[in-house]
Amino acid sequence: MMKRDRDIFTENGNNEEEFSHIPVLLNECLDGLAIKSNGTYVDGTLGGAGHSSEILSRLSSGGLLIGIDQDEDAIKAAGEKLTNVDSEGSYVVVKANFSTIKEVVEKTVEQHRGITAENQCGADGILLDLGVSSHQLDTPERGFSYRFDSALDMRMDKDGGLTAATVVNEYSEKELTRILRDYAEEKWAARIAAMIVQRRAKKPIETTFELVEIIKAAIPAKARAAGGHPAKRTFQAIRIEVNQELEVLKQAIDAAIDILNEGGRLCIITFHSLEDRIVKNKFKEAMNPCTCPPDFPVCVCGKKTKGKVITGKPITATPEELAINNRSHSAKLRVFEKRAAK
Repeated sequence: MMKRDRDIFTENGNNEEEFSHIPVLLNECLDGLAIKSNGTYVDGTLGGAGHSSEILSRLSSGGLLIGIDQDEDAIKAAGEKLTNVDSEGSYVVVKANFSTIKEVVEKTVEQHRGITAENQCGADGILLDLGVSSHQLDTPERGFSYRFDSALDMRMDKDGGLTAATVVNEYSEKELTRILRDYAEEKWAARIAAMIVQRRAKKPIETTFELVEIIKAAIPAKARAAGGHPAKRTFQAIRIEVNQELEVLKQAIDAAIDILNEGGRLCIITFHSLEDRIVKNKFKEAMNPCTCPPDFPVCVCGKKTKGKVITGKPITATPEELAINNRSHSAKLRVFEKRAAK
């Protein structure tokens, strides 16, 4: 294995806990990216580097991988994993939110201009694997899961200011109801919000199990027995609010498409309908941005297409993957290719 750049922009420290992660739709993502060995590729949600390590293994001495993640644990673990990949390509790991993907890529590619394909300043492929990681869910102190009793946190970036405790204890009943309805399509949103406000009037709600008990009390027994865990949707909604996931996604899609090189591809994996709807609509808008009325004979708005949607329908996991990776059950992959306007 030839020596390559190994820049990790984070604090030094050993990764004491393994950041395990089975990459979802791995082969489908690799096919979707259409990897060129000397290209520049960006994993905007680095996680445990499951996808990134496979991308890096396919790069030659002219190739560059840029890994981005806002989670310090992921940064440390990914750096260790990528170091052991047999590849002649270079990689850079950056701690950042992928909403800043444009700035990160432009700065990093500029620094490595001499080793990128044809000195291009953009990316030949970008991957976003959305949602919370298995590691985050399985680490009790992060407060993401209703399966463990811990402080209400849910921050993907542990340096972030807003926590789940703040949302639960300080948002108004109206705001809580909106979040549960908009971000989780929770049927019992109003009842849960009212119960939260009632309980916190007595004492602050501090732990995940306290919140779970409130949710259970708010949802009728018959409804609790009909579906999965009663707290699943509420925890999803609060997590999305804490990390502003949907707004960040909208910003990131626009920025990612803008920094793709001609023929470059953007691959996005979603795990719930809200994310998938945003990706679908953003891709459709990028392919056909014209805002002229349908009855206009010619376009006068001047907005030009940015490319083409490669996936007519989202790609889902094969039966083989479903059998070994539970996280893949709700995964959907959509792919967009950058093309010059004609």
